[in-house]
Amino acid sequence: MTTTQLFILGRSADAGSERGVDCPGELPAASDPDLVERARKAKEALGARVFVLGHHYQRDEVIQFADVTGDSFKLAQQAAARPEAEFIVFCGVHFMAESADILTGPDQRVVLPDLAAGCSMADMATFDQVEECWEALEDAGLAGDVVPVTYMNSSADIKAFCGRHGGVVCTSSNARRALEWAFEQGKQVLFLPDQHLGRNTAVLEMGMSLEDCVVWNPHRPNDMGKVAEAKMILWKGHCSVHGRFTAESVDDVRARVPGVNVLVHPECRHEVVLKADHVGSTEYIIKTLQAAPAGSSWAIGTELNLVKRLAQMFPDKSVSFLDKTVCYCSTMNRIDLPHLVWALESLALGETVNQITVEPDTAHWAKVALDRMLALP
Repeated sequence: MTTTQLFILGRSADAGSERGVDCPGELPAASDPDLVERARKAKEALGARVFVLGHHYQRDEVIQFADVTGDSFKLAQQAAARPEAEFIVFCGVHFMAESADILTGPDQRVVLPDLAAGCSMADMATFDQVEECWEALEDAGLAGDVVPVTYMNSSADIKAFCGRHGGVVCTSSNARRALEWAFEQGKQVLFLPDQHLGRNTAVLEMGMSLEDCVVWNPHRPNDMGKVAEAKMILWKGHCSVHGRFTAESVDDVRARVPGVNVLVHPECRHEVVLKADHVGSTEYIIKTLQAAPAGSSWAIGTELNLVKRLAQMFPDKSVSFLDKTVCYCSTMNRIDLPHLVWALESLALGETVNQITVEPDTAHWAKVALDRMLALP
């Protein structure tokens, strides 16, 4: 991959970045050269009792210890498919570990190596905010025809909200099918928490217009007349990494790299997706590069750890980052080797640390929404 000038970690900030993006640069190396060996020994001591999951956006020093890598839902499914594993160590972020706890057995314990590994997108839709939105829709006489759909990248509370109100969970891969199902149940959709995925799916895959979409801002009064006329009520949330890419990023890379293929995630802004050659989930991005011909050039609009890994996986192709200066997913990168070693060594010594447990009623309704998604054709 062609390297570009990046800010030194923690020393500069990019004024054009969205909230949560202020630390571009290379990540520091592991603090202790013996950590790799300590992680290996602890994992070996635990044997089949532990199953380590690694999200695609994790750093390489962590991914090397993952039994399975994938996106958030794939990893939660993999955890559920390992009932013999006493411990599920989830190298991802909080909402992912919650989903794993919901889908695994009562005797299994899900561990998140750093409890501060959250998700800015998931945090943009709190339970109280969504309840207030729903009350406003009820007061306007609209709620009866609104079906809530939440992206996998949301808290267990929001998934449970959708379960209670006849809604469903979706991933970036099946968002269209989930929306088609929702419109079979009602006239409008409340899409949580990522406005970009909701808009891109509705407009580019389902033939709606931008006028069919309205953004619900939980921090300001909303025009209920416009809300009543919309088909898609999009929550004002976004991914701080994918939301950073701009249309100018695409124009710039096309000017610099003749014949480049621009491949982006649907969490990117609508104007970025319109200019891209290919749009799809993380798994789609990986498969597209696998099938690409040798010698082809690709600019990828997704998290930098994954892009760097793809460049290493496919040295016969030119793989570069879509933007020149953008942060890694800062919360995902809180799961570093020191935290992983601490979690594994604690488990090996008989102490369960940072266990993620979803309250039973919340888990029940969240699973209802997840099961509705799993039942989609």
